[in-house]
Amino acid sequence: MARYGKEHKLATRQRIIETAGRRFKRSGIDGSGVATLMADAGLTNGAFYAHFESKEDLVATAVSDQLRDQREQLAAGAPGRAGVEQIVRAYLSPEHRDNPEEGCPSAALLDEIGRCGEPTRQVYTDSMLAIMDDFAARLAPADPQSARTTVLSVYALMVGTLQLSRALTDRQLADDLLEQGIRNALAVLDGESATSGK
Repeated sequence: MARYGKEHKLATRQRIIETAGRRFKRSGIDGSGVATLMADAGLTNGAFYAHFESKEDLVATAVSDQLRDQREQLAAGAPGRAGVEQIVRAYLSPEHRDNPEEGCPSAALLDEIGRCGEPTRQVYTDSMLAIMDDFAARLAPADPQSARTTVLSVYALMVGTLQLSRALTDRQLADDLLEQGIRNALAVLDGESATSGK
């Protein structure tokens, strides 16, 4: 019976983390109170503190969980240059733009993460650098570290492009922006591949 209790608690905690991650990306961190987050998970407010010390604890955990999922999705892509292009095109797609709650936490939450406490920013930094290092390894397999700054810059370009595309009311302009963002990102990445000897 105790074993069921522990497994049930872990499953409940994971449900809170997953629903909070989607809610944060849809409504923002500041726009998502504990009551709303717990209602999303089908639980009462009182259950929150059985799983998390604070909302900041949940934010850090949800951000880490979201980025781990994103890293796993990226790892499933094709290897090498084909995988790089696949990642860029999927990231800067109308589907990703139009479904923020299912997409990248950076594009949905970067400004708020920047205002979070040190623990959340550290979790974000560590998780994001792991993703970027994976991306750099596709681009420059012989020396991934040499491509790290370029990959971070391209990622910033992609996040900003996606955010701007989400904010525009002119749908055609928003779509055109995504297409230009793809071209810009691939041009920079291809330039990096050429200089790293690939």
